[in-house]
Amino acid sequence: MPSDSESPTTLVSIATYNERENLPRLVPAILQAVPDATILVVDDNSPDGTGVWCDEFAKSDSRLVCMHRAGKSGLGTAAIAGINYAIENEFDLLVNLDADFSHPPAVIPDLINKLVETGADVAIGSRYMPGGNIEGWPWRRKISSRMVNWLARKGLGLNVSDCSGSFRCYSVAALKRMDVSKLQADGYSFYEEVLVQLTRSGATFCEVPFTFVEREQGVTKLGYTEAIQAGLHLLKMSVTSRANKN
Repeated sequence: MPSDSESPTTLVSIATYNERENLPRLVPAILQAVPDATILVVDDNSPDGTGVWCDEFAKSDSRLVCMHRAGKSGLGTAAIAGINYAIENEFDLLVNLDADFSHPPAVIPDLINKLVETGADVAIGSRYMPGGNIEGWPWRRKISSRMVNWLARKGLGLNVSDCSGSFRCYSVAALKRMDVSKLQADGYSFYEEVLVQLTRSGATFCEVPFTFVEREQGVTKLGYTEAIQAGLHLLKMSVTSRANKN
């Protein structure tokens, strides 16, 4: 981290697939919240023109960079691409958020400030600590999310209230200490897996409450197949973790 007189350089990473409806509002909102940040959009060749819009915006504002990938390669690999970009370009902080406004850009400074103030390696946007909330989810999804977080805490030994959310601020120095090559999940279980690897490398965590709001535009990418695959990978990690302890 830079000295007290310097602001940390921040990369905001967003994985996209068909988010053309949201980005024209989201990108300005992020830049209003953190004007000095660079935004990296990792786009999986969205057929709705998401990548095309990013390229056009970047012509007039160099704070936006678009990484074009050949096809839909998975949320986990997109997150890893953001991690590698932050490391290779020597940013101090990496903020990850979804493209659908479920993670409010106005909370990004709170994540950054909490990380800097506490000296933690990761600041997690939490839906489940006091002050956090979820709006717009049916009760079945709320229960399944609670179960996933319970399994992650019990099976993987994670000591945070929200293990499965992607709204986070990472210290890039902590990411460098982690072995990125060991990250295997290409779907939603990536967010538990990266916490496991960070914990093993000695990282520390803090949390910031926020209200998660279900997307208003576009289509969610979490279908039944993705949810099942994420659950199976989480169970696999839990079994492996217990076997290593024994």
